Amino acid sequence: MWIFGIVLLLAGAGCLYFATRAQKRVHAMMATETLSVPELEELRRISDDLGARGRFRKVCEVVGETHPAPHGLLRSELAGIECVWHSHRVQRRYKHYDRDSDGRTTVTTRTETVAEHTSGQGFALIRDGLTIGVDPAGRRPDGVEQVADRFEQGERRAEGGIMGVLGALSGGERDETIGYQYTEWVLRPGTPMYVLGEVHDSIGPLVIAPPADSKLPFVLSTRSEEQLTESARGRQRLLAWIGAGLAVAGVALLVVALL
Repeated sequence: MWIFGIVLLLAGAGCLYFATRAQKRVHAMMATETLSVPELEELRRISDDLGARGRFRKVCEVVGETHPAPHGLLRSELAGIECVWHSHRVQRRYKHYDRDSDGRTTVTTRTETVAEHTSGQGFALIRDGLTIGVDPAGRRPDGVEQVADRFEQGERRAEGGIMGVLGALSGGERDETIGYQYTEWVLRPGTPMYVLGEVHDSIGPLVIAPPADSKLPFVLSTRSEEQLTESARGRQRLLAWIGAGLAVAGVALLVVALL
């Protein structure tokens, strides 16, 4: 019984940890100011005047609508949709035949990712006719549109089916492909977006990217700051209650086990 008590305590601690992270995210969004492109350009000019050309850094929030970078619109690889950002994943679903030490054959269904790609180019945000670059750093923005979600039956390999079973019975392991799951997400031009990150001018134009300090949050979302804050607060409260409940139950089990 004491083992279950320790497991519950660890689970409770995990919930409380993630609740704390959600709380810090809310505080970061509330404490960080939202700046327009003209305001950032003025701050950059002051930085240049002080002899720090190319070394401007400012953690802030920026809002606007997604806009193509100078290289132009992209086209998603699965659905062929024009966008400013895209990402896709291909997963193989298969049956795995295995024979354990007692001679029993087990069949389990498993999934593995066989291909995954995210567009490497950044995009821009535009507001009042002015733009600022966005470097997502390979991350998937929150709330992007899913444009592909399909499953296609795959051809069975020679060792699949009855051959897979026979292979397992003879002491080997065999896989039988069931099919492939194709999923794709895009960010279309003109999508409202909120970004919390660090603005810099190391490549010339202003770009907002993940903060150099990894302890600071980087938020890319199609939801507004108010929506994100409300969601994070709800998640924080839920995790806190669950964590506290698990911790109390874990302590109770440990007390009972020691009596």
